[in-house]
Amino acid sequence: MAIIITDECINCGACEPECPNNAIYEGGFEWMISEGTKIDHDYKLEDGIVVAHDQKVAPVEDDYYYIVPDKCTECKGFHEEPQCAAVCPVDCCVQDPDRVEEESTLLTRQATLHKTS
Repeated sequence: MAIIITDECINCGACEPECPNNAIYEGGFEWMISEGTKIDHDYKLEDGIVVAHDQKVAPVEDDYYYIVPDKCTECKGFHEEPQCAAVCPVDCCVQDPDRVEEESTLLTRQATLHKTS
């Protein structure tokens, strides 16, 4: 599963610097696939949309911090547990029940984002 941030988020920002994929953004801010990764070419998102590596993409959420699902690996390949959830003072970084992903999928994403394979 990917991690999501619920609307219980207090916008403290504790989670953002902990993400090894730079998948966490402040609400209302655009994101790029290349930020915090080694992607330097067009990238196909899981919904089939192709984005340029330096293309700014609309925020997933406007009011509180959010996680870009195409960049989230649940910290697989880096840490034993999702770091956002470990540091969140209000426990709003949780598993997304609508996005169940196998560990192999998360590790493949990590390798792709960081060109480790």
